[in-house]
Amino acid sequence: MEKIVNINNQEEVYSIGKVARQANGSVMLKIKNTVILAAITRDDSQVEENFVPLTVQYVEKSYAAGKIPGGFIKRETKPGDFETLTSRIIDRSLRPLFPKGYAYPTQITLFVLSCDPEVDLQVAALNAASAALYLSDIPVNKNVSGVRVGYIDGEYVINPTNSELKNSSLDLYVAGTKEELLMIEMRSISTQTTIPIASIDPMLDPSIGRDLISEQETNEFDEDAILDAIEFAQKAVTSATLAYEEAFKSLKKDDAKLEYKEDLKNDSIFTYVDEFYKDDVKYAINKMAKSERASELNDIIKKILEDEVAIKEEWSEELVSSVVNEYKKKIVREQIINDGLRADGRGLKDIRPITIETNILPATHGSCLFTRGETQALAIVTLGGDKDGQMYDLLTEKSGVTETFMVNYNFPGFSVGEASPLRPPGRRELGHGNLAKRALEPLLEKDRLQTIRLVSEILESNGSSSQATICAGSLALRAAGVKTKKLVAGIAMGLIFEGDKHAVLSDIMGLEDHDGDMDFKVAGTRDGITALQMDIKLGGVSREILREALYQAKEGREHILNIMEEADKKIVVNNSVLPKLELFSVDPSKIVDIIGQAGKTIREIIEKFEVSIDLERDKGEVKIAGDDKTKVEAAKEHIMEIVSKPSFGGRGGREQRGSKPRRDDKPIPNFAEGEIVDGEVVRIVDFGAFVQLKGGIDGLLHVSKIADHRVENVNDYLEVGQKIRVKILKQNGRKIELELVRD
Repeated sequence: MEKIVNINNQEEVYSIGKVARQANGSVMLKIKNTVILAAITRDDSQVEENFVPLTVQYVEKSYAAGKIPGGFIKRETKPGDFETLTSRIIDRSLRPLFPKGYAYPTQITLFVLSCDPEVDLQVAALNAASAALYLSDIPVNKNVSGVRVGYIDGEYVINPTNSELKNSSLDLYVAGTKEELLMIEMRSISTQTTIPIASIDPMLDPSIGRDLISEQETNEFDEDAILDAIEFAQKAVTSATLAYEEAFKSLKKDDAKLEYKEDLKNDSIFTYVDEFYKDDVKYAINKMAKSERASELNDIIKKILEDEVAIKEEWSEELVSSVVNEYKKKIVREQIINDGLRADGRGLKDIRPITIETNILPATHGSCLFTRGETQALAIVTLGGDKDGQMYDLLTEKSGVTETFMVNYNFPGFSVGEASPLRPPGRRELGHGNLAKRALEPLLEKDRLQTIRLVSEILESNGSSSQATICAGSLALRAAGVKTKKLVAGIAMGLIFEGDKHAVLSDIMGLEDHDGDMDFKVAGTRDGITALQMDIKLGGVSREILREALYQAKEGREHILNIMEEADKKIVVNNSVLPKLELFSVDPSKIVDIIGQAGKTIREIIEKFEVSIDLERDKGEVKIAGDDKTKVEAAKEHIMEIVSKPSFGGRGGREQRGSKPRRDDKPIPNFAEGEIVDGEVVRIVDFGAFVQLKGGIDGLLHVSKIADHRVENVNDYLEVGQKIRVKILKQNGRKIELELVRD
């Protein structure tokens, strides 16, 4: 059976009961040419613990985009970062829907079977997973919708295509039911604005040959703009979930008869703890304010179990543990709501003490040790060249993508006092690293020369380690000499509700994260928000309360930025260990002079100054990189001397010694564009090969024209003396560009 739902800018076609019929629930969702299969299954027996044992696996099949996996193993292996992050989004959106006490191992599996490059896979995957869950026999009676909001040409847009999103200054992903929002992720996107050179500096060298340049805008969003976007998204979510309910209600399976674990409560034990162990619990809370993994509560539980009353009443350890933790939660929340005082003695708006040290690692390109209370992040920046980027495949992109800004977040066990072995990064680590990347990336120059890797080592943790990563990372970038327009700070906020009272907490610690009703993380500059993450239930939470929370976060962010700005003034860049880069433009016709006859001139520059040189022939761009700043600058000066001399034709623009230029007496043969001719390889250089054609003239076969991709080593494809067939791409006198004709 098919159900068609037209909602939020897209037609969604759901095939129900057609495939994966042995699962508890399954659908196949088609949006344009994207097809996603979602199947949900559960075990018949419960786990012992009282939690929802839910696993979400989102898997992209390479065949969906007509691709064969790269590398030696030609099949899908471990999930990529995008797959892991998408699984995490779906988990966070659907987990709150399960009935209280549900403890049956449950798996949601999603396969991307066909991929349209314009369809948002994260939106489609969540909608498919929600439909499969709703239609199953699991007692979930709400639909969830995922929507993405862009801001394009001054207007909010629901579910923009992937192409449209590239022109948006906002990327807001929201998931929720018809009554409430469950999960929000937001990032700002820097954009390029093209403006006349003359309006910036009329003294710029006109030989650059460009009339326009690009200026980058960071596009931070203020708090009210974020609230408007969330409200816009919430209306779309409500419309979609109502449409799903109407479409699927008659097809939903009957709820399975399941048993649910009851909350372990006992009023007598609660009273007993309040009477005899109140001070002990308060002491434990004070300890927990100083460590995310404090063990004082466990000591109290053991004491109670040794009491004569506990032995006579046969109280179980599980029951006592549950009651003590519930009592602890009550004390924490009452103290905050009634007294405006937190477990560590702070007021609701107070930020824990902050200390910052930069470039404490002398051999690294940039580093920052950021300590806030009992949370400590060591951020290290490493700079590389174009070829150091992380290459990966996206189903929605035809060719491979190279990531030139990477953020890796590591959370070793010792950061919380645990003797656990080091493991590969899990979903939490990838999620925190992705949040930091989204917060910092808008402040980087899009046309930067470097590949940047930022690693955050969490050395101590008691809440907000992802936000400490953002603060430390922003300063570590500056410490490595990376140009960022502004500093970025992050802060974790909490909300607690008791009756008609509420409290907004700034800079929450682990204890408050666990016992609060809502937590959200806000990162940005003084001018606005660059990234936001919320795991919330907005039912009953007004726009005014959210506005209060966001503006309190702004106060905290500005407090942190004040301290960061003072640390920024004291940064001493490790110039002695930084790689040096120079990028400048010359007249494109002068590139041949830099290369010289058969590449002789450029080889001499590389050997003399110990640098690497990349040339962009069409744009006239020259990039010089090296380990010694003096030699890089000297190489640039040498090249500028070469291009300042007049060219007189001939190979490499060489001049004849004397007052007149030397010219080749032989006539220059003319070739037709697209003509295929025979030639012989006479010289191989790192950027291609020179091929001798009829008439004794040489043409350049660039590395990008030897195969169907840019080759790394020309010698793997060609050798001197080899006879080949080439196509004439362009001729300008003696300058001839070629393409290899492959059988």
